[in-house]
Amino acid sequence: MIACLRPFSILCLAGLLAACGSSPSSSLGELPRTPQASIEQMLQQASTSAPEQAALLRLSAADLAYKQQDTSRATRILGEVPLDALKPAQQIFASTLSAELALSRNKPKSALKALSHPSLDRLGELPIEQQTRTQLARANALEADGQTLAAARERVFIAPLLDGNSAEANHEIIWKLVSSLPLNQLQGDADSDLHGWLELARIAKTSSTPEQQLSAIDSWREKNPQHPAAEHLPQALATLKEIASQPLQKIALLLPQEGQLASVSRALRDGFMAAHYQAQQEGQNPPEILFYDSSRLSSLDDFYRQAQADGAQLVVGPLEKPLVKQLSERAQLPITTLALNYSDAGREAPAQLFQFGLAAEDEAREVARRAWADGMRRAVALVPRGEWGDRVLAAFQQSWQAAGGTLIDAEHVDKPVELAQQIADLFQLRQSEARAKRLQNTVGGAVAALPARRQDVDFIFLAATPQQAQQIKPTLAFQYAGDVPVYATSHLYTGGNNPSQYRDLEGIRFCETPWLLDNNDPLRQQVDNQWPQAAGSLGRLYAMGADAFRLAPRLNQLKALPDSQIEGLSGNLSLNPAQRVERQLPWAEFRNGQVQRLQDVAHQ
Repeated sequence: MIACLRPFSILCLAGLLAACGSSPSSSLGELPRTPQASIEQMLQQASTSAPEQAALLRLSAADLAYKQQDTSRATRILGEVPLDALKPAQQIFASTLSAELALSRNKPKSALKALSHPSLDRLGELPIEQQTRTQLARANALEADGQTLAAARERVFIAPLLDGNSAEANHEIIWKLVSSLPLNQLQGDADSDLHGWLELARIAKTSSTPEQQLSAIDSWREKNPQHPAAEHLPQALATLKEIASQPLQKIALLLPQEGQLASVSRALRDGFMAAHYQAQQEGQNPPEILFYDSSRLSSLDDFYRQAQADGAQLVVGPLEKPLVKQLSERAQLPITTLALNYSDAGREAPAQLFQFGLAAEDEAREVARRAWADGMRRAVALVPRGEWGDRVLAAFQQSWQAAGGTLIDAEHVDKPVELAQQIADLFQLRQSEARAKRLQNTVGGAVAALPARRQDVDFIFLAATPQQAQQIKPTLAFQYAGDVPVYATSHLYTGGNNPSQYRDLEGIRFCETPWLLDNNDPLRQQVDNQWPQAAGSLGRLYAMGADAFRLAPRLNQLKALPDSQIEGLSGNLSLNPAQRVERQLPWAEFRNGQVQRLQDVAHQ
């Protein structure tokens, strides 16, 4: 009986497909539909059907496999469909499915290529469901390919075609995309809706406090009452309204007044208070600052009880790494805390703990970003021997390889007498000398041949003290590698103006805090007048203190807007998912005994 029913079910399937295609457009053709049938049934019927009917069946089967998340089978079935033999509607369907499959394999460029098929010119003639599916595939491909603005434009275009959960999800993704754009891309656009989104994102990024941000957003909504984001604020901005309704009025500043870190603490405190006084001078109403000495703590629990009793809503500090480590090991904290150091990486910290410091790892990642943006692809590294050098090298290597770069080799610098040999090893000069010697022995006489370094190195990543760097650069020249670009962390720069020292660093590019590269910043000028040492390497700590004050009221804001940044004096500040503040830094180069600031490049 069952055997008799199987041919009947296939006849029903064929009839259903025929009904789906019963009113064809003469040139456009019909879209495939997925009937109530299994992949096997459709493929079986395709094997005995006429070519056009077989193609429709296979497209339906491939689509069903994709929806069942069997992407390898879907790709295999789709590969059996001759694209050029299809009518435009079916070509659009096949190209869209091909793009979706490419995206599932993380190949956005292949997806965009599939969506460039000429048949896509007739997409507007197809049903809304197919239009939205195709355009969403294109938007996802553009986003995955790093074309963020184009992806946002695509989603704004299709927004009117969506409803329900799809419309709401698209709305939030538009905001995620535009809010992740750098300021220089948040310019006007011919499309009025996209223009409004870009303007809203610019306002959100450039307002300094949550209160100013909320006021600017409300003003934007009044000017653009019909805009989709005015009618329905993105969730992140709705969260900001809650943040702004609870202004920060009292901060507990927890720093050591005695001990090894006292001088570091003084620079941080003075930078923090300088930013506080500047806010007062500008007519703001900054929070009251309550001072506590962490070097005299009996216990962290006692401190938090006292701070709560004093009305503190936020703690800035501690600075000491052991205390920060203790905080990170707790399940929760009584008061939101911005620690001025970092606990061990990888540990899950309590939700109330934020961490900020002058991490060398940030600078290593910055070198990777800048070198990649400058077209470099193959690196070698010179870092100090020891735990600090290991951490810096690991951060560089992780970021560099994640971008697609290659780290060929690395040397850990320690004793100056070993430096020449280490650089020779890095550039394989001894092999070159050995080849010259073998040639000399072969020909039986002197050979005029200079040692040649390896040629597959694009640049050197350097993390070194000023003294080490002054030895390294001349040694590179001596070892026939003086022409290899060097990208360094800020640790080789002492600040100030020292032409004789800087000539030994000629050509080295390095990242540095805005504080030390911008003599004209008003806050720096005020601080320099009072504390001249702030113009030297200690200036980084003054900058960090000032930025800690600026971060204090905006921590939840950065958490609510993960792609937003604060343009600080220690770098452009953002918050990573572990609630650690990360810095992106401007660049400079030693040139003719002077420090020349370099033009910024867009980070990839």
